[in-house]
Amino acid sequence: MSNLLTSITLLLACALPLAAAERPNIIFVLFDDLGYGQPKSYREGAEFKTPNLDRLAQEGMRFTDAHSAASVCTPTRYGVLTGRYPSRIGQYGVLTTYSPPIIPKTRLTVASLLKQNGYDTACIGKWHLGMDWDGQPGNEKTIPVGTQLVTSPNAAGFDYFYGFTHARNIGTVIEQDKVVANAEEVETQPLLAKKTVEYLDDPVRKQRPFFLYLPLCPPHTPIVPAAEFVGKSAIRGKEGQYADWLYQGDWVLGQVLAAIERNKLADNTLIMVSSDNGAAGRPYAPLRGAKASIYEGGHRAPFFARWPGKTKAGSVCEDTICLTDLMATCAEIIGVKLPDNASEDGVSILPDLLGTAKGPVREATLHQAPSRDLAIRQGPWKLIFLKKGGHELYNLQTDLSEKNNVAEANPEVVERLATLIKKYISEGRSTVGAPQKNDAALSVDQSSGSNKRKKNQGGNAKQESR
Repeated sequence: MSNLLTSITLLLACALPLAAAERPNIIFVLFDDLGYGQPKSYREGAEFKTPNLDRLAQEGMRFTDAHSAASVCTPTRYGVLTGRYPSRIGQYGVLTTYSPPIIPKTRLTVASLLKQNGYDTACIGKWHLGMDWDGQPGNEKTIPVGTQLVTSPNAAGFDYFYGFTHARNIGTVIEQDKVVANAEEVETQPLLAKKTVEYLDDPVRKQRPFFLYLPLCPPHTPIVPAAEFVGKSAIRGKEGQYADWLYQGDWVLGQVLAAIERNKLADNTLIMVSSDNGAAGRPYAPLRGAKASIYEGGHRAPFFARWPGKTKAGSVCEDTICLTDLMATCAEIIGVKLPDNASEDGVSILPDLLGTAKGPVREATLHQAPSRDLAIRQGPWKLIFLKKGGHELYNLQTDLSEKNNVAEANPEVVERLATLIKKYISEGRSTVGAPQKNDAALSVDQSSGSNKRKKNQGGNAKQESR
């Protein structure tokens, strides 16, 4: 009887919002182009050294069916911060140095949500969501020191920003709303690691909860491992340089883990780590495709979560989740109800993290590629709508490699999923709530010509793959 009462008490505690004093620090680390098969904990015999990622798999939960919002960078990052599918604003490609912001100041982000609820918020790393400059003060890769931003990441809810515009301009270092340095590319990640540790070592972190968004550069190009990491991967040649660079990114994660432990913050810190898309040009079996692909290798991402005392160590979750789920998860953790015009495509994965989920947390999940291919996933089924016309259906439970298109043999599944994605499009959301408007035309009926993007939301797969 006592065991039953204990179990009921624990379940009730998990269902209730956390009191203000119990609200955890939240850290979200986003690697750039980290493929599903690259961490050792995801692929037997993986050649890369990822000790800190694999440590999180041992000390927390590893998700096997997590997905980025898109198969390239910018749209995924939009989804992470807004909880909304980027296809709703017509964002399929990537931005450049002088692209304007694609997140309006009026839209709630996970940072502004947490800031409104007593959190200190910081973004340290790669932004790639557009910034407003006073004209074009320099070229794409070099902006003069002292140049001011009209609209910086601070406008998206971050109290502090330190980083760079995008991966091809990592030498232009920005702090808050001003360019503070033009560094050599090889110096940038050590600078970010230093700033991150300084942020975590600040005594202020012990006074109120914080949200740290840490979007790293590795293993995306430029591949510039610092001297102390050269050769550390024990792989030779060009592949060795790439492996060293990935190892350095993992080392930055290790610095974060060490800092929160040194400051006795670990027990009340939820840390989540994932990737913005698949590995660039590197398919990893059994997944088909790589970065920029609508197939699983383009958007199925490694995802780790560690929350001592809440998330079971060494656990594996097979539930389908999406990076758009971050805001809804944070909202449930702090006990705040989101307005209808926020996180339209995000659901809380808190039941997965706590091990209390009784079934899938998501009804279905949408995927997109820069080619404007779209897909909807529900249970084992994935229906792809190709830009060039036509569709493909795969049963991922029996065909994770997406080799056998079974659309003709399963017309009822095709019809059901097509009806569901059209509902998500017409209602402007895929979650429960009042219908919302999309900011761009979106359809799967004429996929080759119906998905129009805004003038300043350009970019393409070729550009992002560099």
